[in-house]
Amino acid sequence: MLTVSPWIERSFQFESPRSMYPNLVERIRGGPARAEDAVKDVPASLLVERMGTAWSIQENIGHLVDIEPLMAGRLDDFISGVSQLRAWEETNRATWQANHNDRPIQELLDGFRDARSRLVERFDTFDDSLIERTAFHPRLKRPMRVIDLVYFIAEHDDYHLAKISAVKRHGLALQAIAQ
Repeated sequence: MLTVSPWIERSFQFESPRSMYPNLVERIRGGPARAEDAVKDVPASLLVERMGTAWSIQENIGHLVDIEPLMAGRLDDFISGVSQLRAWEETNRATWQANHNDRPIQELLDGFRDARSRLVERFDTFDDSLIERTAFHPRLKRPMRVIDLVYFIAEHDDYHLAKISAVKRHGLALQAIAQ
């Protein structure tokens, strides 16, 4: 089975030209639809199954909901012109404590769609001067621009969607063996 490298180990090259901004915004606009597609026709038992200590499919989607306030806050940081973006809470306590496996999957998907729609609406209003504004990212230890934040969010979505696909493939393979 293919594994997904831990997010914390990722590094980023922020080289997107300003002209790519609309494309990147479209990428994050599509995150909720991709999450909905990823869980379509997945048995409820598999949605809440963990592989070892890794999050279940529902917990991965719940995490995407949980992290939206951080991304919106970082956007606020850019707008207000601070020199350093707010930091991520390294334990992901919100996701671990949220009991996402006890919630209906549609509630998680709706929450992701609602939060992401609000974030994308904000990105849709920016002019070129704000797209290029920079601030220091505390974990990456480097400056990033607003356009880089959009790319970062898109990559974060892709990371969790890849995790969901891995859990789904593994779980469906085990179910097929058991039959």
